[in-house]
Amino acid sequence: MLAINAARVAAACALAGLAACSPRPSATSSLAPPPAEEHLDAGDWPSYNRDLAGTRFSPLEQIDAGNVAELRQAWVYPLGRNTTTGSLTGGSETTPIVIAGTLFVTAADRVVALQADTGRELWRYAVDRGSPSRRGLAYWPGDRDVGAEVFFTAGRRLIALDAGTGHKALSFGGTGEIEMPAVYNGAPTRFENLLIVGSNGPPGGVRAFDARTGAPVWVFDAVPQADEPGRETWGARSAERASVVSWSFSFTVDVDRALLYVSLAGPSPDDGFGGDRPGDNLYANSVVALDARSGERRWHFQTVHHDVWDYDLPAPPALLDVTIGAATVPVLAQPGKNGYLYVLNRATGEPVFGVEERPVAASDVPGEHLAATQPIPLKPPPIARVSYAPEDLVTRDDTTAAHADFCRSLRERGGGLQSSGPFTPYRFRAEGKPPRTTLVFPGSIGGANWGGAAADPTLGFVFVNTSDVGSLGWLEAVADETAATGESTLADDAVRYRHTSALPGPFAHFWWSGAAPDDAGAGERAWPCQKPPWGQLVAVNAATGEIAWAVPLGITEELPEAKRRTGRVNLGGPIATAGGLVFIGATNDRRFRAFSSRTGAELWAAKLELSAHAVPITYVGANGKQYVAIVAAGASAIDGAESPEGQALVAFALP
Repeated sequence: MLAINAARVAAACALAGLAACSPRPSATSSLAPPPAEEHLDAGDWPSYNRDLAGTRFSPLEQIDAGNVAELRQAWVYPLGRNTTTGSLTGGSETTPIVIAGTLFVTAADRVVALQADTGRELWRYAVDRGSPSRRGLAYWPGDRDVGAEVFFTAGRRLIALDAGTGHKALSFGGTGEIEMPAVYNGAPTRFENLLIVGSNGPPGGVRAFDARTGAPVWVFDAVPQADEPGRETWGARSAERASVVSWSFSFTVDVDRALLYVSLAGPSPDDGFGGDRPGDNLYANSVVALDARSGERRWHFQTVHHDVWDYDLPAPPALLDVTIGAATVPVLAQPGKNGYLYVLNRATGEPVFGVEERPVAASDVPGEHLAATQPIPLKPPPIARVSYAPEDLVTRDDTTAAHADFCRSLRERGGGLQSSGPFTPYRFRAEGKPPRTTLVFPGSIGGANWGGAAADPTLGFVFVNTSDVGSLGWLEAVADETAATGESTLADDAVRYRHTSALPGPFAHFWWSGAAPDDAGAGERAWPCQKPPWGQLVAVNAATGEIAWAVPLGITEELPEAKRRTGRVNLGGPIATAGGLVFIGATNDRRFRAFSSRTGAELWAAKLELSAHAVPITYVGANGKQYVAIVAAGASAIDGAESPEGQALVAFALP
């Protein structure tokens, strides 16, 4: 077992007077491979979502609803400052993995193996030429010729390390790494002997590589090629210059059917205008089922047609089987930034509870032709705010006078607030005309964001955290400065538009930062301008399509006790356990919490040094104890705090 061998290595290093060292690379590793996917070791967390179904469900129940309030901090491992680039690297969103008592995690400038019950470092690999992904890594048990390895990305690089030593696994690519066609900042997904990665930039799409050699196996182009179905959904030859990325931190797989589920972003660039790409724009904003071994498309479901709202599908679906009537139905639950949860039959892609193409408002931007309808689930109801009415504006009685006054002033400076319900298009402002502000719910933060969902197969519940933050502004025409150089991404006769507002920045949020009236900064001070709740944890019964419970997620400490339970803006996601618990950080109030999975009652909370914008894990250490761990790093798109000394992996256990 790795924990034993690594301990011997550490002891040898100590005798030699070294702080950290590793033995020479070996052809094989002594790390015992984990069981097959269908027989996961209960005490392990072997991949980003624990299982390929993406449930993030652990069968551990040592920590349960009756004793979770006794959890105490067990150990802390500092993630450090990035010495390669000099970046403070605030905002690590990484989720570790645990195999047989050893924890692997990407830190600021290195990858490390830790003793999972103490946090003691067993080996480290310093990353040169950039930083390791701040989101996660993958484990492969090896085969008869190659030992167990861990994989991570660093920009375009996909790097393999011997899991037992921390040295590069030279059989992978001949040097221990390969160069990918696109940057991917997530955690590779390992299915059989394949490593599956997405993309955070052009040329977009999804790719699979051989875990043994690094050789490319298949590629899925998220923009259909000239001879493929779906190409007709890109008008004006826009498919030739389009890019659709898959930036989700992981993927999910139906192992029995060998189906890989890919969640895709909207078309790039996401600048609020799509007149230069008429049509529905497949496979943007779609969940696509691929043959996991070949990459061939089996089915797709598009959640947003012709996206101009930045309504990506930023996280993969969770998979579970539920009983509906007398039948067992294989479902997937796909949350999105548009505020809806799509429950589909994962074998066919058909909606389980129905989806209706409902008419939505048209755009008044010259040259823009939005889809006349959008797919709205009949069940469940929206899991986040999707509309706004004048009476929803926050008042002094809801929060404070300063907050309410700022929000009222923001409405007046922007020429009022126009909202026409779900999928409200941004209005056009002609040159010299007064402001005409559009308020869109959800805004660009979501809805449900990259934290995704967890599921409890024993209850049939899906758990999703959502933020209710609107985006506001309008579109105005600007000169296409690249047209003269021949480098324009627009069609020859298209006009470029920019998104702007009464606040600084291209995508202003409908919130108050507590500072100067013109400060649109985020940070932990951000208070949305509509009445609370501002963030929720939602449980959906996947067998009925009904919301089982929904509770505010987070508190606003600056308010009086009676007003504090506002919910907070949040990024990160939940996990669930057989102990009847849902664990989640995510909020920008620096808390890590446990809720009853059955009722939504908050049962435990620990205050951290920084906010924990990451997905937690739970596992069993070598001492037999169950631990729950999460990365607290703070700085992110919603949290401006930067503290390179404070960002850390924090583990909790019962006394």
